[in-house]
Amino acid sequence: MLSRAFTKRRRSIKDGEHTKFSRSIHEYDDYIVGFTYDLPLISCENRGVQMTMKEVLRSSVGVMGESSLGMTEKVVLLNGEMFAVKRFRKLIVGRSEFGRRVEKLAQLSRKCEYLVPITAYLYAKRIKFILCDYYPMGSLADLLACGRKHGHTALNWNQRLKIILQVARAIFFIHTECPANERNMQMSVHGNIKSSNVMINIDFSACLSDYGFTQLAERLEVYGASQTKPPSLSEYIYNEDLSQKSDLFDFGVVVMDILAGSRFPWLKTKCILENKEDIKEGKIEFFEFTVEGKERKRAMQVLDIALACTNRLPEARPSIEQVLLFLGDVINK
Repeated sequence: MLSRAFTKRRRSIKDGEHTKFSRSIHEYDDYIVGFTYDLPLISCENRGVQMTMKEVLRSSVGVMGESSLGMTEKVVLLNGEMFAVKRFRKLIVGRSEFGRRVEKLAQLSRKCEYLVPITAYLYAKRIKFILCDYYPMGSLADLLACGRKHGHTALNWNQRLKIILQVARAIFFIHTECPANERNMQMSVHGNIKSSNVMINIDFSACLSDYGFTQLAERLEVYGASQTKPPSLSEYIYNEDLSQKSDLFDFGVVVMDILAGSRFPWLKTKCILENKEDIKEGKIEFFEFTVEGKERKRAMQVLDIALACTNRLPEARPSIEQVLLFLGDVINK
């Protein structure tokens, strides 16, 4: 990896420049060529070990994904520790405000076992990133896409139900346990709930990532040529408004993705409602996993929750407290 330090200087990406943004973290020449100096990361945990920019940059092993906010890369440190680096294209706040917001998000995330912890961050001239926990199973979107690509069911019904419940608990914490506002930042809203931001542990438990990141960086268009993989159908209909009702809409989309994926034109809620009885009776193959009898009834109840969350009228959508009550009834029946 050190050989990268002596490669030819490349044109770096300037803040605000509209580009395909398919480059690796290594291509920031001002910091990598010759490693002329280093910068310490600002730690959000009492780790006792200070990581540096140089250590993280040369430990990157590959791009995990891209979004409208930026790029996520996997880093493996010399001691074997693995992290995910969330690198932003264009911030909407300056250095001090960025640090203040990240530290507040890190503080709140550590209080909920269903949110991805923030370890450290860096704000430098041409590179700004957040270091988070790494999940070897990847995201829910990755897991579902892999199963669909190879024509098999990546997750069974119980695993999917567990993921739905834990994502709902993460949203509940944000909506009810976090302060409504913190110096011009809405703390009680996630703002970017989608399948690619649901990280999966090896025991198939789930953690929600990117809490509050939409209030750090500007959303920029990602050209198709720069994407490592095509987005799922659900990527096109997430709601980008910053409100709790929009969070519920996005949660409903995630649930739809978990239940049906690409097996049904579920993008049109009206179509599902019109065929609901046939789906219930098994006349229409809706679910992308095997489910019969009592479990099918439970899956239909979860579908009802998703339909309520994706109601076109925000005021008609349930609160996250109501969603958890409904899910509790489903599990306990």
